[in-house]
Amino acid sequence: MTHMTVRDRAFALIQNPWFTNAILGVILFNALVLGLQTAPELMAGWQGALLIVDKICLSIFVVELLIRLYAMRWRFFKDPWSVFDLTVVAIALVPASGPLSVLRAFRVLRILRVITIVPSMRRVVSALLGALPGLGAIGLLLMLIYYVFAVIATDLFGDQFPAWFGSIGLSFYTLFQVMTLESWSMGISRPVMEQYPFAWLFFVPFILVATFTMLNLFIAIIVNAMQTFTEQDHAAEVAFKEQATEDKEQALREQLQAIHQELRLLREQVRSK
Repeated sequence: MTHMTVRDRAFALIQNPWFTNAILGVILFNALVLGLQTAPELMAGWQGALLIVDKICLSIFVVELLIRLYAMRWRFFKDPWSVFDLTVVAIALVPASGPLSVLRAFRVLRILRVITIVPSMRRVVSALLGALPGLGAIGLLLMLIYYVFAVIATDLFGDQFPAWFGSIGLSFYTLFQVMTLESWSMGISRPVMEQYPFAWLFFVPFILVATFTMLNLFIAIIVNAMQTFTEQDHAAEVAFKEQATEDKEQALREQLQAIHQELRLLREQVRSK
């Protein structure tokens, strides 16, 4: 019988589904407690109890991380999700007073640990991170389009509408509002068209390019990244299953060879007698 060390038991514990589900439950419960702490009427009567429950949840997270550190050793720091968990919990341990007390406001980030536990959410985040290079290129192109239209808008409409197009910065913000389609027609475009009847020749192409074309490119890149990541994940799963099947077949062949060898030895012994 194989003797399991303490580290082996700790590693088996963190891999156990019930342990993962228990930590997930604590995270969700702690998220509820953090939300209740934002209600003044509840804090007036239950502040002490809520703070104690919050500290208990934080203590559970600390113990869980210590177990994972002990079980994984340096492999813990090679896993980005584990480092993220450690950072989030470390922020919650910052003293409530002093120059770093502002970091206590970020204790709600503990809720994001759900991402590290739920595999499907990890896959989505990984796919989004994989799409960042493509999104960066589209973002630079969008900024270039913004700059061109902002300069044109400032030159054309800045004199009559200084609050919207008086400077390139104001034009950037106004065009961002137009891009979101928030009151762009009645709030901005039509008032400008009262002074400049052909202003629609500026706004319509900008909306077509910035809103419908560029934002759809963002969506297309994200969807493509998700599809690529899903295909890679599926391929890795298939490869893992094939490797597991090959390992089982190899183990079976080795067992059969061992049985055949034992049979030969038995025959030889019988003949020798």
